[in-house]
Amino acid sequence: MRGANAFPYTEMPGGQRNDLANLRALLPYLWAYRGRVLLALSALVLAKVANVGVPVVLKEIVDNFTIEASLMAIPVALLLAYGALRLASSFFNELRDILFARVRYHAMRTLTARTLNHLHTLSLRYHLERKTGAISRDLQRGAGSLSTLLNYMVFSILPVLVEFGLVAALLLSRYSPLFTLAIFACVAVYVAFTIAISNWRMEYRLEMNRLDSKANNEAVDSLINYETVKYFNNERLEVSRCDSTLNRWEDTAVLSTSSMAYLNFGQGAIIAIGVTIVMYLASAEVAAGTMSIGDLVLVNAVLLQLFMPLNFLGIVYRQIRYSLVDMDQLVRLLNEQPEITDRLDAPPLKVTRGEVVFDRVDFAYREDRPILHQVSLTIPPGQKVAVVGASGAGKSTLARLLFRFYDVSGGRILIDGQDIREVTQQSLRSAIGIVPQDTVLFNESIYYNIVYARPDASRDEVVAAARVAHIHDFIEGLPEGYETVVGERGLKLSGGEKQRVAIARAVLKGSPILVFDEATSALDSHSERGILEALRQAARNHTTLVIAHRLSTIVDADTILVLRDGRIVEHGSHSKLLADGGEYAHLWQMQLEEREHEG
Repeated sequence: MRGANAFPYTEMPGGQRNDLANLRALLPYLWAYRGRVLLALSALVLAKVANVGVPVVLKEIVDNFTIEASLMAIPVALLLAYGALRLASSFFNELRDILFARVRYHAMRTLTARTLNHLHTLSLRYHLERKTGAISRDLQRGAGSLSTLLNYMVFSILPVLVEFGLVAALLLSRYSPLFTLAIFACVAVYVAFTIAISNWRMEYRLEMNRLDSKANNEAVDSLINYETVKYFNNERLEVSRCDSTLNRWEDTAVLSTSSMAYLNFGQGAIIAIGVTIVMYLASAEVAAGTMSIGDLVLVNAVLLQLFMPLNFLGIVYRQIRYSLVDMDQLVRLLNEQPEITDRLDAPPLKVTRGEVVFDRVDFAYREDRPILHQVSLTIPPGQKVAVVGASGAGKSTLARLLFRFYDVSGGRILIDGQDIREVTQQSLRSAIGIVPQDTVLFNESIYYNIVYARPDASRDEVVAAARVAHIHDFIEGLPEGYETVVGERGLKLSGGEKQRVAIARAVLKGSPILVFDEATSALDSHSERGILEALRQAARNHTTLVIAHRLSTIVDADTILVLRDGRIVEHGSHSKLLADGGEYAHLWQMQLEEREHEG
């Protein structure tokens, strides 16, 4: 089933673009401001009527001066009409621009917002595999291409078509059909030549886009991993990698520009031949006495008016094709279907008690690599259940499944008896607060990052949450306090400070179910003791799932589960598991020895 955000797009056989479908995709953006569009089109037609009227009046002025009896009389009325038509053409052109400006920029804004919204609906698997730099470049070019297409369609293609129609009617009503045939034959040859050469040049543009996106992704990736680059002194490697891609982009760009010379010369030659033929025909008619000097001036003026935009039409066609290429990746992105979707009639989750049940859950990120096997666990309302085990055992996968970033391969997950696949994702995630292992913050203020959990919270509530997380005093000690900007991904804060912000955020959210995924992994032992008490306070009267590596942080859990290779191999309280002398007891002893060694 197609998602709600699906873009009207049909892929052609062999993965080719369907440009007609992409052009049809513009219609909804025009329809939103259909009144303005109609007024802009009306102004366009009036501008072209005035434009075509100019050579007609000019013909009358010239003919008026060729009459001997009128040599001393100035045709004032015709001159005034000439000036009025020039003014009207300019006025209606500018009016068209004013009316269409709102349509154009609203379309850019709408498409950008729609794409960002669509990216947020895509599943975690997609975002783990994406290339952020390339996507941002495609988004930038896609929004620009929409603006270009709307701009050229309304300001270039339609005006030329309207003017061609008016000129054809004018020539056919006044002169031999031979003039119309000659002019439009020249136009047809020009258009055919332009399309053929532009299509040949398109492969260069495609390769330029591919290399441009690749270079941009490499540059962004190296900046995101700035610290890693510095750790290994690989600045030259990163610059060299990006420059190598840009070197290929440069060679392709040179070929693209060079090939344009062939196109421009061919277009100029066709226009020169066409003008020469038409002017020869008109001169012959004047010599034969069947046309006046004014008629010759009219035909010449019409040719100039037609061929000036026609000369520009080659550039317009190229830009439209380039824009369709640029839009193609964005269209494909908008047609990327979310892996996790709500049922059409999915109700919101109703949390009454807060009981969480994993019922014989199987899961695999890939079919050939199963992660969880028949995992069953129950977190009673208000209790704390901890899951421990070695790295790769599947602990953090439990949290991702609970948030429904992925759907289980087998079994089910229930909250108060409701299968989480049957309720809306928004209501499910509203009911769960989390302190993740890797806390990534927005490049905004500390206040923004805490209040992000509940944007309508008051400042007093934000401060109260920060106090619970034992970070209020630290924030107040900063020169800018809560308005301190944390840097990209929170790099200006230490790992422990970031996790405290995450704890404050979870506290502020106030969800009935809490997940602590290695919530103290970045804290030293001294800080950990203070945070543990804060976590205990936060978890009080909440259903809590704790994913832990440090066993000292979960000794107070009501139940501890030991996960190994995706299976629960032990469960019980801390004291019971120690008494059993199994895997948990072995892990406990190992961590005690590590602490003694560190001490």
